[in-house]
Amino acid sequence: MKRLILILIIFSLLLGACDLTTPTKVEDTPTPEPTPTLPSPIVSREDLPDVEIAAGKYFELWQAEDYAAMYDYLTVNARANYNQEDFIAKHKKTAIDLTMKTVSFQTLSSLLSANAAQVSYRISYETNLIGKLERDTIMNMQLEGENWRIHWEPDMMLPELADGNYLELVLTIPTRGNIYSSDASDNYPLVAFTDAVSLTIVPGRINPDQEDRLVEFLAEITNQSVDAVKRKYAYAQPDWSVAIGDISAETAAQNSSRIDAFAGLYLQPFKSRFYYDNGIAPHVTGYMLGISAEDQEKYQRLGYKIDETVGASGLELWGEKYLAGTRGADLYVKDKDAKIVTKLASTEAKAAQSITTTIDSRLQYWLQRSMGNQVGAVVVLERDTSRVLAMASSPGFDPNIFNPLIHTHYEVADLIQNVRQPLYNRASQGVYAPGSIFKVISMIAALQTGVFTPDRVYRCDNRWYEYDGWVGDNWTYTRGFDADGDLTLVQGLMRSCNPWFWHIGLTLWNDGYTTSIPDEAKMYGLGVRTGIEIEEFEGQVNYPDNAFEYFQMAIGQSTLQISALQAANFTAAIGNGGYLHRPTVVDRIGFMGEEPSYVFEKPELIRKVDTLPENLEAVVQGMTQVIRNPRGTAAWQFTNFSGTLAGKTGTAETALGTPHAWFIGFTNNEDPDKPDIAVAVVLEYAGEGSEMAAPLFRRAVSLYFSNADQPGGTLPWEKRPYQLLDKEEE
Repeated sequence: MKRLILILIIFSLLLGACDLTTPTKVEDTPTPEPTPTLPSPIVSREDLPDVEIAAGKYFELWQAEDYAAMYDYLTVNARANYNQEDFIAKHKKTAIDLTMKTVSFQTLSSLLSANAAQVSYRISYETNLIGKLERDTIMNMQLEGENWRIHWEPDMMLPELADGNYLELVLTIPTRGNIYSSDASDNYPLVAFTDAVSLTIVPGRINPDQEDRLVEFLAEITNQSVDAVKRKYAYAQPDWSVAIGDISAETAAQNSSRIDAFAGLYLQPFKSRFYYDNGIAPHVTGYMLGISAEDQEKYQRLGYKIDETVGASGLELWGEKYLAGTRGADLYVKDKDAKIVTKLASTEAKAAQSITTTIDSRLQYWLQRSMGNQVGAVVVLERDTSRVLAMASSPGFDPNIFNPLIHTHYEVADLIQNVRQPLYNRASQGVYAPGSIFKVISMIAALQTGVFTPDRVYRCDNRWYEYDGWVGDNWTYTRGFDADGDLTLVQGLMRSCNPWFWHIGLTLWNDGYTTSIPDEAKMYGLGVRTGIEIEEFEGQVNYPDNAFEYFQMAIGQSTLQISALQAANFTAAIGNGGYLHRPTVVDRIGFMGEEPSYVFEKPELIRKVDTLPENLEAVVQGMTQVIRNPRGTAAWQFTNFSGTLAGKTGTAETALGTPHAWFIGFTNNEDPDKPDIAVAVVLEYAGEGSEMAAPLFRRAVSLYFSNADQPGGTLPWEKRPYQLLDKEEE
């Protein structure tokens, strides 16, 4: 049976899909004209309330869709015929069936008798699917007490709704568009509607001699750890069928002989929206969910069925209007016996557009693998454009789990309740104290004020006593190293000397430059949303109100909170001469086989930062020495590592004691065939930036310039590239 399924999968990949159904043609019938019913004679009564003003107030409520308030305007008889719940429901159903965006009114004429009136009006519906729909109809009114009341009937919404008629909307839903990486062919997207396979095992049927190899194979093919695979069936009964993961039909076909060799391993084919390789850049692509109860009416008015799924995060959410296509719609009027009276409107479906991202899938994949069990993020941007080449947030997740058609859907609850919060994008939503990477900003502020120069010398002792009542310890003191002694400002950045930057903060405060440091931070986009297409948090850059907070800010502490995305983007601006661009993960949008409707051509400039070129050059010099000078805080991580690099370590104090590890940097190779990059790494509670984050920066640079062939050494949590240390080795 397994071999038969594999043969069918391979055969299905050779076939295209086509829709052979043809909708039944229904002849249009003339639109009925409203028939005036007001009795004569017509009498003018100057002492009666103005009927058109009363009608206008009702129309205003209707435009605002305040149906409950509209109901209060109805006559006693109308309220006897229709209770408020039914009245509201009929209006909402009409709005949904019309896919209404807005409704507007124009009073055409009015007729008046002693205690009755009639207002003729034109109602105009702007809709999402069927364009503009206009009808002329009539409002019958009755004088009750001193006020006009409305004798409401459904034909006030549309004349066609008289005599118990109702609307029925028939939708044609196009296949959702794909999401591609920048380097992928049309045959291998990141996300697509395609044939896929769930891999399941029956524990009692596994050959004990094959079990270790089976687990390793399943871990490899589903991008999970060996331990994760074992946990899935650890407590299963021998005859249970346990879902391990999902793979594309192409992957199943390519591995058919290996799959067929294992006893107890079974395939369950399905066709659905599928995230390849269990989610490449899942925080960028996002995932889909069923329409929530509170959003049902909103989506129905856009032409969705209530049982559909919609984008819930990432590009699935941002690009919903492109990926969903345009629904086709046939709007019918039916009578009480469900027979078609007329077709009011018809529009054809339009194909969904696909989104090609800026993500380099190979770089992204191996960076995701590189994160191991670390919690944090890596962001890689093109230095001169801020196109996002990789955005890895760890822990990650498999977006397929949210698909109820997929056999691992049972894992949704565990995913949502996971205390490590895998759905949280630590690259753009995670905000952290920046620690010493912020000294780049403080150095710019020091130079821009003119109070300091690059070659100014300050003695970097192990302890700092300039602020009365408080003593600061340099990192060299806490680690048992000798004091650095006299350092220029450039060397102070190279050595990440805390006393140098405390001195800068205190001096600037005392000299009246009490906003210079936070001003420069905001100028470089810190504590501000970048404008990227996916979810992000702005973090915080505060304006201290005392000297202590100000000089603590100068070393990247205080209440500062920034994201890895912001850090990568400001690093790019340092490296490209001061051009701060809006980061983007979208390269192209378009219909398959046609010219795209959007193409990224040039970066969107947020601002040209006004840092003087000579000051920017001094900062770059200091960042270069961090990596290339033997005394640089990260130099030992880049011995025999080629390329022109500049960087900065960061070790940010936390309330839990163990610091966050940071590293930012950029390349300056000026290779016309390989754009330079800027990278930011943050690892939560990981320790020293030079020890933990710098190696991951090195990995990112090596992978990028080698087209993912060279890992750039082993990371502290690996025994070899991409293979984690055993627990007893950690």
